[in-house]
Amino acid sequence: MRILDNILTDRGSKYAVSGAPAADAAAVQKVLKDLKKKKKFAKATHNSWGLICAEGPLKNDDGESGAGIVILRMLEREDLRDHVVIVTRWYGSKHLGGDRFRHVQEAVRAYIADLRGTG
Repeated sequence: MRILDNILTDRGSKYAVSGAPAADAAAVQKVLKDLKKKKKFAKATHNSWGLICAEGPLKNDDGESGAGIVILRMLEREDLRDHVVIVTRWYGSKHLGGDRFRHVQEAVRAYIADLRGTG
């Protein structure tokens, strides 16, 4: 599993991004279970994720409405398949409105750049 911690902060909210190879929904659940073994990630407000695999596009907002589809669109654009990307947010007590989508995009961009060695 690859983890990029503390990608950005905004009004008290903190973001991290992580991911790993995953071929299906069961593999995603294992990756999430491993991630949440780290106490910090287990206490996160949201662990939103996206995956494009043989089962089709899969996503979960984990309460961060719309975040999963943002991740999926970016994975499609980058043609990243069989690799789950998880954006973690620790809520900082202030609503971010639409800015949260920009932060999800920034986190996924950083992850893909790191994964491909261009970051």
